[in-house]
Amino acid sequence: MTDAAHMPAGAPLERIQCQWCQSMNDKTAIACRACGAPLDIRNLESESGWREAPRIRDMTEIQFSASTCQVEGEIVPVAEINLGAGDSIFFEHHVMLWKDINVPLSVMQLGGGFKRAFAGMPFIISVANGPGRIAFSRDATGELVLLPLHPGMELDVREHAFLLSSHQIGYSFVRVKGLTNILFGGQGMYMDRFVTTSTSGLLILHGYGNVFERRLAAGESIQVEPGAFLYKDSSVTMDVEFQRFGSGFFGGTNMALAKMTGPGRVGIQSMYVHHHTE
Repeated sequence: MTDAAHMPAGAPLERIQCQWCQSMNDKTAIACRACGAPLDIRNLESESGWREAPRIRDMTEIQFSASTCQVEGEIVPVAEINLGAGDSIFFEHHVMLWKDINVPLSVMQLGGGFKRAFAGMPFIISVANGPGRIAFSRDATGELVLLPLHPGMELDVREHAFLLSSHQIGYSFVRVKGLTNILFGGQGMYMDRFVTTSTSGLLILHGYGNVFERRLAAGESIQVEPGAFLYKDSSVTMDVEFQRFGSGFFGGTNMALAKMTGPGRVGIQSMYVHHHTE
């Protein structure tokens, strides 16, 4: 393989595209610099179109802005962030493991406090400012899903799933039309929404069990058991459908399902954990 340092002046560098996040990497890289996905392993996809979230190797380092993220462990993975000067991240305050003493914390100013409370969403979002190190983890087994958001992207995420986000990403919450509280229990009719404008950012989610993703074509629909839903592109619509069982002993019994209609990505988790706020 040609060493870039010995290539003729003006010669194009060989690049390889990550199958998970579509970011471009040096040809010699073994893991994506933007999401940590192994570049030397073929993307795994089932016959039905679901692909596994990449298994990030222990101690893989990811770059975003002037900062880095290192993923440590596999059963209960940890995201250790080395914040560069001028960078910041925000997170639900109870997911922090530890931090350097010089890393200051503050609270993000959020609107709609009563709505957030009724929706079972956290109404305290903490902010950490660089430089310095800080680490995060959920108190459960599962996978960390690193999602670089390129400019102009919007992503909807179920409550209590996001671990942290870089400051370049805008944060709000939305109500999905047709989504009633039967889906998530309690008043879970709102979701976190993450939006980028002209600058890329990094969003890290925690999925219980294993995480899978499927890209729906325009007009293509699937039904998802509500507890399995993890995230979706905002272009994917979500509606409630009731599956009615037949007559007899189970006559009149309904099952609520989330109907997802493309275009866009849908992410699911293989294990559902019921949060007390739901």
